[in-house]
Amino acid sequence: MLTRIGGLLRQAESTDNAHEADAFMAAAQRLATAASVDLAMARAHTGARERRAGPVQRLVTIGEVGKKGLRTYAQLFLAIAAANDVQCDITATSTVIFAYGFAEDIDVCEALYSSLLVQMVRASDAYLRSGTYRSESTVRTVVERRGGREVRTRVRKPIAPVTARLNFQSAFAARIGARLAETKQETEKEAVSASPGTDLVLRGKALELRDFYRSTSQARGSWRGNRAPSARSTDAQRAGDRAGRAARLGTAPELPSSPRRLEE
Repeated sequence: MLTRIGGLLRQAESTDNAHEADAFMAAAQRLATAASVDLAMARAHTGARERRAGPVQRLVTIGEVGKKGLRTYAQLFLAIAAANDVQCDITATSTVIFAYGFAEDIDVCEALYSSLLVQMVRASDAYLRSGTYRSESTVRTVVERRGGREVRTRVRKPIAPVTARLNFQSAFAARIGARLAETKQETEKEAVSASPGTDLVLRGKALELRDFYRSTSQARGSWRGNRAPSARSTDAQRAGDRAGRAARLGTAPELPSSPRRLEE
């Protein structure tokens, strides 16, 4: 399955036509979803005495502690995972994600992430070089001490490059997640229409994953990285959304079958 997906991603990389690239991306997600449905059907018909594959937990390293920008990297992986039946926990530092799901679904998530991460970083770098975000400004609160008292003043300041980058990448990740989720829903709907009982199998798969997650996860609290940046750049958000719409999949000639470390 990953070999076939890799072929689609290479085709997406070789075209300069955004519509063709989008078609190849959708085809890759449809293939991944169809394969996931087929495997779920196979597991549902596995006899009680036969060995049956179940959900697994896998650690995905997003980056080293202290590296800037990990929040939006993690947001991208979480968006991909949500569209491919993978549930996640994440460390407070956004350095490691604990992925829970069937092995083939996690493989797809890692493959898509490896391709899209490079594109997101390159697209945001190109956007920053364009300098269009400099036309915007944001209101900030400045605290000064006067006569032994703290005085808070609201001042308007230019958008900082780091703010523009975070807004761009956050919008990019959100758009990618929406595109993949839409394709997945369409593919599952077609599968249910073509084969009676598929909806029950998919529901059973979801329940099996839920039970596995509840019995395995040791997560506490909530991740703060999914909150919108305190300072916003509308221009950066729009540019990131456009880049997410036009993103192509695949940056390497072949997709690894099960990478443990995802390079930026």
